[in-house]
Amino acid sequence: MKMLMFVRLHHETFNAAVRDGGAGPKTDAILNELKPQSVYFAEINGRRTVVMIVELENSSMIPALSEPWFLTFNADVEFHVVMNSEDLAQSGFDKMGEKWG
Repeated sequence: MKMLMFVRLHHETFNAAVRDGGAGPKTDAILNELKPQSVYFAEINGRRTVVMIVELENSSMIPALSEPWFLTFNADVEFHVVMNSEDLAQSGFDKMGEKWG
């Protein structure tokens, strides 16, 4: 199952890592371990945020994906199920209006 994963980094913890030169290597180590399908870095609501697409085979994978961020950067992590256009086409979405409309 594809998941959109948001990692919101706390200023104090990440600033300290930037100052001591550890932010890049630590971030690279986490991403090399997690191997997301895609990864983007952005500012969202004033916070440094990492946005990733990850494949979740089952819910037991959540700690493996989130703990590195929690333990390394004291980050907040969110997961959201997402679909691509092929998934949406297979969902029967076009028939739901007939049933529920």
